[in-house]
Parts: sequence; structure tokens; C-alpha cells
Amino acid sequence: MIRSMTGFGTATANYLNKTITVEIKSVNSKFFDLMLRLPSIYKEKEYELRTDLSRTIERGKVDFSITIDSVDAIKKTSINPVLFKAYYDDLRSIQDKYNTGESDLMRIVLGLPDVMSNDKLALSEEEWNVVTNTIELGLSAFHSFRLAEGASMQKDLEERINSIVSRLTEIEKFEGGRIEQVRKRLTGSLEEFIQTQNIDRNRIEQELIFYVEKFDISEEKVRLRTHCNYFLETIKSDASNGKKLAFISQEIGREINTIGSKANDAEMQKIVVNLKDELEKIKELLLNVL
Repeated sequence: MIRSMTGFGTATANYLNKTITVEIKSVNSKFFDLMLRLPSIYKEKEYELRTDLSRTIERGKVDFSITIDSVDAIKKTSINPVLFKAYYDDLRSIQDKYNTGESDLMRIVLGLPDVMSNDKLALSEEEWNVVTNTIELGLSAFHSFRLAEGASMQKDLEERINSIVSRLTEIEKFEGGRIEQVRKRLTGSLEEFIQTQNIDRNRIEQELIFYVEKFDISEEKVRLRTHCNYFLETIKSDASNGKKLAFISQEIGREINTIGSKANDAEMQKIVVNLKDELEKIKELLLNVL
């Protein structure tokens, strides 16, 4: 069962007078790319959280946020009046001494080190346990979303692979007539410029053997069917193998291209174009498979 890299999950919990909300969103990406937004009280858990999310989500561009809805959760900002006065008096003295003109000393002093401080709220183990449980609920919803999206994508991918196998059978209808067309073209060209009794029939047969080998697509058809069957087996495995499926689709593309180069028939070329169209749609879907 494949999973989509697109996902969404959210969960909410209450702790004392706080409402804690976890929200997870993701889109496709070649690697794990995490944008993590946490309240300052949870910053000490950032590394631990990044490690766990990397292991759980695996791949995708992820937007993960935890928000707290509580007045008490907001840090209280205080001003050090003694330090403020010392800085202000020094700056005022310099301003008067060197006649530097009027400036906003209030704004300057407030930006100096340690003038303003925040009373950081402590994180209790009990609160973090509540947050952890909320994260697990959010991830559960997130993974369910990915599985549902993956199931829809899997159905589409299987239909397109089966379409390629079906169209490959259509190609076989036009294979036999190609050599006969070459025979007629060679014979007609020779008869136009050389007397019939002077035509070397053995030489014509040798040329036809060359074209039979050149136009033969038996091996390509066998390999293409094998790759398609392997694709269907892989897509039904327990693991979500987006990268592996992409590699298999590349091999499918090689066989289709070779068949196209050997076709030498307008109707076969039309079918090959349709095969390529199906394969491109498969590749687009695989970009979002985990």
C-alpha cells in the first residue's frame, strides 16, 4: 500500500487553563524538509521532536506547528529600572557633551542588553506528556490522510500500468506486416532500375533478414511486461516505495523508447505515443508517492 507525501493532521488538548493545538501539513519533496514552529516554552524539546518527526514522517516538505491559547502562556516582559536609568543617564550626558542633537533615547535604551527581560515559564513533565499525546493524535490523523490519498493514487497507477500492457497487445497486430512492406519496397525499387532477371533474390533475402533483426521487438515486449508486473508487485507491498517505483518507471520508459525507434510503422508509432503519455502521467503521480 503506497502513501502520499501530501498529508494533513491536527489534534487539540487542554491542560490546566491552556488549549494546546498541534497541526501537521506536508507536500511532496525529495527529502525531509521540516518547518517547525514551537512556543518558547517547548523550545528545549526541539531537537528531540525533530528527530522523532524525521523518523515518523520520512519524506516531504513538512509544516509542523504547536500553538497555545492561554493568557498565562504568554511570557511576561519586565524592564530593569536601575539598568535603564544608568544607560539613559550615560547617553544623555554624551548627547549634551558632544551636542549630537535630539534622538529617541527611550528606544535606544530599551534595545540595549538586559534592559528588558522575559520571565520564562517552566515546562513540567506532566504538561509535556500532554503535548506528546496530542502530537501522536495529530500524527495519527496525518498518516490516515496520507494512506487515503495513497489508495486513490494506487488505483490510478494500476489502471495506467494495465493500460500500457493492454496497448502493447495492440502493437502486435501491426508487427507482421512491416517486413512484407519492406520486401515490396525493395523489390519495387530494384525492378524500377534493374531488369527483373538481373535481380539477386538471395541478396534481397539477406537484406530482409537484416530488417527482421532490426525491427524485432520481442525482447523489448518481454522486458516491458516484466517491468510492468514488477511495478504492480511493488505497489502492493507493505512498504511505500516511491523511489523504487520511480526507478522501475524509468526502465519502462527505456523499453517504450526502444520499441518506438524500431517501429517503422505509423500505426505502431501512434500506440507508442499513447504509451509515453501514460508513462508521463505515471511519473507525475510518483512525484507525490512516499
